[in-house]
Amino acid sequence: MDLGTIVGVIAGFALLVMAILTNGGQMGAYLNLPSFIMVLGGSFAALLVSNPMARVLGIMKYINIGLHVPNYEEERIISRLVAFSEKARREGLLALEDDLEEVDDEFLRKGIQLVVDGTDPDIIKNILYNELNQIQERHVNGQNIFNQWGKLAPAFGMIGTLAGLIAMLANIEDKSSIGRGMALALITTLYGAVFANLVLIPYQSKLEDRDRAETLVKEIMIEGILSIQSGDNPRILEEKLISFLPPSRREAVKQEAATE
Repeated sequence: MDLGTIVGVIAGFALLVMAILTNGGQMGAYLNLPSFIMVLGGSFAALLVSNPMARVLGIMKYINIGLHVPNYEEERIISRLVAFSEKARREGLLALEDDLEEVDDEFLRKGIQLVVDGTDPDIIKNILYNELNQIQERHVNGQNIFNQWGKLAPAFGMIGTLAGLIAMLANIEDKSSIGRGMALALITTLYGAVFANLVLIPYQSKLEDRDRAETLVKEIMIEGILSIQSGDNPRILEEKLISFLPPSRREAVKQEAATE
């Protein structure tokens, strides 16, 4: 579970409430159900207009991705690829087929199977990068949902404000209601701005981070698979793959390899 996302949202709302109360405001003045419905419901309806319904209704899948921190175990993957390389040099590429059932990752298993089948390196590269491109495309779909929602929420906040101003001006003769009406009209703008900048736009950034992490792992796998196919020295392969990782994590790869 990604505590940063949960703590950040809760802390953001808590700080807003604290700022309102310490400034002498009353929370009741900031709570308005019609404004909330207009911002949240209206912007969600606009999402349905601009995207396939199945994608919008599947938004919980993208929320779940952002709430869980993936553990790709890059060190373990690199160590396994190096072990495959050593075995391939000792016993030949066909010997790798015996270990395929132990490979949990479907992407890695597919790549090693292509190597075992004697597929041309350019074809292997094209297949794996096409698979990676499709994964990234699915990631972009989720990111776009939150990107669009982050733009629509403030827009519907402004629409709600305009609707409130129209209603206020319709009763302009009642001067005692002008201040109250103006405050209510501005609440929808506040809701839209907070919802977009505290939840939606940051969540898009979180999904982009998840995309970069998975892309890095897949690129490590592709580089390793192609190196195994070309018969690279296992030590050179290890150095090549750990270059994808930050220096602070490179020593862990060697420790992982020592336990294999």
